Amino acid sequence: MQFKLTSIRLIVIVALFLVLFDNISFFKHVTQVYELSISNLGFLLSLGVILTSVITLFVTLISSRYTLKAFLIVLVLIASVSNYFMNTYDVILDDTMIQNAMETNVNESMDLVNWKLLAYLFFLGIIPSMMIYRVPVTYGNFKEEVWGKLKSIILVILISLVMLFAFNRFYTSFFREHKPLRYYTNPTFCLYSAGKYIYNTFYKKDATLKQIGLDARKTESSVRKLTIVVVGEAARANRFSLNGYERQTNPFLQKEDIINFSNVYSCGTSTAISVPCMFSILERKNYSDKEAKSTENVLDVLKHSGTTVLWRDNNSDSKGVALRVAYQDYRIAQNNTLCEDECRDEGMLVGLQEYVDAQKGDVVIVLHQMGNHGPAYYKRYPKAFEKFTPTCQTNQVEKCTPEEIGNAYDNAILYTDYFLSKTIAFLKQNDQNFETAMIYMADHGESLGEKGLYLHGIPYFMAPDEQTHVGALMWFGHKSKERINTQALAEKSSQEYSHDNLFHTILGVMGVQTALYDQTKDILTYQQK
Repeated sequence: MQFKLTSIRLIVIVALFLVLFDNISFFKHVTQVYELSISNLGFLLSLGVILTSVITLFVTLISSRYTLKAFLIVLVLIASVSNYFMNTYDVILDDTMIQNAMETNVNESMDLVNWKLLAYLFFLGIIPSMMIYRVPVTYGNFKEEVWGKLKSIILVILISLVMLFAFNRFYTSFFREHKPLRYYTNPTFCLYSAGKYIYNTFYKKDATLKQIGLDARKTESSVRKLTIVVVGEAARANRFSLNGYERQTNPFLQKEDIINFSNVYSCGTSTAISVPCMFSILERKNYSDKEAKSTENVLDVLKHSGTTVLWRDNNSDSKGVALRVAYQDYRIAQNNTLCEDECRDEGMLVGLQEYVDAQKGDVVIVLHQMGNHGPAYYKRYPKAFEKFTPTCQTNQVEKCTPEEIGNAYDNAILYTDYFLSKTIAFLKQNDQNFETAMIYMADHGESLGEKGLYLHGIPYFMAPDEQTHVGALMWFGHKSKERINTQALAEKSSQEYSHDNLFHTILGVMGVQTALYDQTKDILTYQQK
């Protein structure tokens, strides 16, 4: 006799499989709050029952006899991959993380592919999918199916309510005090986040691009201005020797007359959010990705003032910031002459003098680094910069010791230090003809295993300091120092700043006048209250 299942039984079996095998991260975090003990055992089991019921309810509501198997297969495949990333990097797959993944190029994505990920996909995704595909499922007529679904829905709701009331004392604190725990449920939160991302990206009605700063104009000056804004990648502040780190990771910059800002915080914890926010007039507290991308940014304001703007990118892309200014892709060997296994940040400086020589007015150049993009930190620097050893030589950082991960990360910071010194050297070449300046600010930080976290992208409200406290510094040429009081700036360099200040600081450095400019938010003139 051939083994057969009803559709409801298949759904329940798959839901149980997902809870038992793909929610390790969820239960790990739950037991950190509610320790595994006899007194908590009933509540912990009830969580499994409720999560099984929620998945069962969700699949029952949206599937039909024609879509059930396909939907269940997609569900287990998604859950297997989500399970890997949550277990390995302790990340939360929210809509920001999904946006970051969607906007990451193929080469960067390949850094995350390894045998462990493929094993998760195969054993927890592909094999269960084949079993789902092959198992015979019996269906009744239309009325029987509707009645069966209705009974199942009522039953799982009743079971959930019983669990909630039976362990009400636990669930009161679980829902009110420990909301982030729910973010680890798999694949429910991932699916919710994907829906939120799709809605915000595609469903919301696109607004007409809002122009800002049309009144922008340059202050009268006999000297042209040349400013380079370097957008760092995943460079956390406490790995800079400039900020007191015991290792010498900034030997080149320490020889330069730079002003280091030791207390700067990011707008987000991922490139997809931080980079648009950095250049937006919106501040972190009211930032909306949709609004930012439908509103002009500081580069547009500079362009309105008559300033020439160029964006050179050695990262994934500008995240929509440079859509209306000159853009050059330096991730490819056709443009970047310094490419080994991957193209180096230093290559963005090649040919830049010829570009500057061809311009007639003020110039702002943005250089978007590959920087410390993880997890393959060992790829982010030439071999000559491997000062700290041994290093983690794999993209599976969980296989490496904390020392090996830290060494590879620090070597990448060391290469950024060198790259910034080369950028300063380039500006020095132009110091006789321009008011020159360099602003460096990283987009976000990086977790290297502290508190069990790796990489970045944790929701901001719960993100650790390692992911939000970023490296930042400025350099000014001789002519710029005649206008900018660098001594006063250095005296307040330890005050707290954030990405919110960058919009107004760029306008201040370039001497652009507009009603949008807020002197109190310009780092050059800002005074902490």
